[in-house]
Amino acid sequence: MTGPVMEIPADHPPIVPPRIGVLVVNLGTPDAPDAVSVKRYLKQFLSDRRVVEISPLLWQPILRGIVLNTRPKKSAHAYAQVWRADGSPLASITAAQARALQARLGEDVVVRHAMRYGRPDIAGELAALKKAGCERILFAPLYPQYSGATTGSALDALADAVKATRWAPALRTLPPYHDHPAHIAALHADLAAQLAALDFVPEVVLLSFHGMPERTLHLGDPYHCHCRKTARLLGEKFAISHPAVRLETTFQSRFGRAKWLEPATDTVIGAEAAKGVKTMAIAAPGFSADCLETLEELAIRGAEQFVEAGGERFAALACLNDGAEGMAMLETLVRNELAGWI
Repeated sequence: MTGPVMEIPADHPPIVPPRIGVLVVNLGTPDAPDAVSVKRYLKQFLSDRRVVEISPLLWQPILRGIVLNTRPKKSAHAYAQVWRADGSPLASITAAQARALQARLGEDVVVRHAMRYGRPDIAGELAALKKAGCERILFAPLYPQYSGATTGSALDALADAVKATRWAPALRTLPPYHDHPAHIAALHADLAAQLAALDFVPEVVLLSFHGMPERTLHLGDPYHCHCRKTARLLGEKFAISHPAVRLETTFQSRFGRAKWLEPATDTVIGAEAAKGVKTMAIAAPGFSADCLETLEELAIRGAEQFVEAGGERFAALACLNDGAEGMAMLETLVRNELAGWI
């Protein structure tokens, strides 16, 4: 026998059937390619203690008195060169990745995207997933290689959002996938296809990862090791498929006076051209989506530097973005982490 069924009070909030959520996260971007928007973005980004590991008592006067009064105009000019009709490349590509992942996972899962800095923000998107009935959420930072300044910072923002939530969902987080077979296979297949489409054969292919201060390595951050392993595994595949192409690993985007991971991408570009290399391609296997650092720093400034130093043909290869290889890889990773939930 069963007892009487309790009726839901008339003033009870609507009950949404329980669902599974996935929140894909990337770094962030200004809202517009102008100095005001860039300044607002940089203030949030460069105030993160994970990004700039200097005492705020020392750093904030420098940030507010010098950096935020000089860098936004220069960065806005760079953003303007790569801005698309649908906005920031990173924002639009990340949104496209979320849509493509939603189509692959089907109606059983709700997929949204967020940015660590800027909009849409992590706390707001978590709230949206919770409102949609997601009691279990996979938090998926799209950083193949772990760094405290990227994945660690995103997890900080997740923790802050959860601390402000009375009814927190069950959470899982996507681990680094720098050496996952699906990631290496996707990179190799995608880059090989792009190389085949070029009208020249590059003598050297640079694998350019975002740089970090060298001290982070000595403090125990695994980022440098993760980058090197990605490059090594990718190199093993290219040794078979493209034995005549030489791969070199470099680190880009140096900022400030501290010693950064080496060799530096810009230094190697100039040195290779000076040694007589006439054809070069460059890839960025540490980025899941094209952004300012790949489209302006590598594709525009890198090409200019190579030619000025004596090179002739230069190609910047696209990131995995929302292409078929990258999305198949991302679906594999996400389904692995959702095991037991779906």
